[in-house]
Amino acid sequence: MERENHYRALLALQLVPELGPRRIKLLLEKTGVKDASEIFGLNLNEILRIDSFGKQVAKNILQFDSWKKVDKIQAQTEKSGAFLVSVDDPHYPALLRHIYDPPALLWVKGKREALNLDGIAVIGTRRPGKYGIEQAQLWVRKLTDSGLCINSGLAYGIDAIAHREALNSGGKTVAVLGSGIDVIYPAKNSHLVHRMIENGGAVITEYAPGSAPDAVNFPERNRIVSGMSHGVLVAESGIKGGSMITARSALDQNREVFVVPHRLNYPGGEGCNYLIKTGQGKLIQNLSDVLDEISVQAGDVSKKAEPVSKKWETMELGEDEKLICSLLNQCELHIDQISEKTGRQAFTLLPILLDLEMKGAVKQKAGKYFELC
Repeated sequence: MERENHYRALLALQLVPELGPRRIKLLLEKTGVKDASEIFGLNLNEILRIDSFGKQVAKNILQFDSWKKVDKIQAQTEKSGAFLVSVDDPHYPALLRHIYDPPALLWVKGKREALNLDGIAVIGTRRPGKYGIEQAQLWVRKLTDSGLCINSGLAYGIDAIAHREALNSGGKTVAVLGSGIDVIYPAKNSHLVHRMIENGGAVITEYAPGSAPDAVNFPERNRIVSGMSHGVLVAESGIKGGSMITARSALDQNREVFVVPHRLNYPGGEGCNYLIKTGQGKLIQNLSDVLDEISVQAGDVSKKAEPVSKKWETMELGEDEKLICSLLNQCELHIDQISEKTGRQAFTLLPILLDLEMKGAVKQKAGKYFELC
């Protein structure tokens, strides 16, 4: 019952005007509540003390009265056969939890365990050419054979090809919708959803049941596709479109971007070549080009590393440098995990980590994991 109240309150927060995922994350972090319903018992001053919360947003929270709508969404969720996973649940995608604006709630159909499988997002245009199709199929087979889950957005074209090829190869795949969990879009891919679930995968969304696949939803959906993945593979893309948005989201989230090169003067591949040319993506030719850049084996940071060197303790380091080294003293950490533990944004930590690398105290591993030298 306590968990149900927590989910109910998170649903309510998602309906509060001008709040949004980022502010909900801040509310949960800064108040430290275990049950989100406690937030509605705060007073105005307690909310205003949180950075980025002005009077209007605080009043919107305290004056919220759409509980009947919340209860209707809960009933629709149950009717659809889906279940909820909150950002503080153990089955919530661990990588996704560390992005700037993770969804407070996910609607899920399928296996909870699929949400935390080591995965790569495979994305691309809705209208791929023969070469793009062949490359998407080839890379999905390679990735699934190496034990990776394939994440994508269920759209026509490369997305659907990626899901289908993963299933045909006996692998797991997760689809992220830009609509409600009961509104499969495009409907033509409904059969893929059934196969995913039967094969131990999952379908997820941040949108409540009944939500239409509005155009504005898909750029937001893309941050989840990249955020829950160790990296993003762009099989074919023009210079504009959803795939380029996802690639930029991946870079913002400190994810690796892998790119299939295309022939010159082919409009359908201009986006891929642009990412390579500008250094935003890595040209891939064989599987090691991907596996060398991700540290899927290091995903479980609860495992203790081998005893590490105390070299850093003999150096003259600043307070921030000492803090980072002390965190790395027991196990390697991803940049997002260092960010969470220090309470600082990743872009402010990277220069400090670079200085530590230059001093020989820290070294960076594949996938933006760091460990002591």
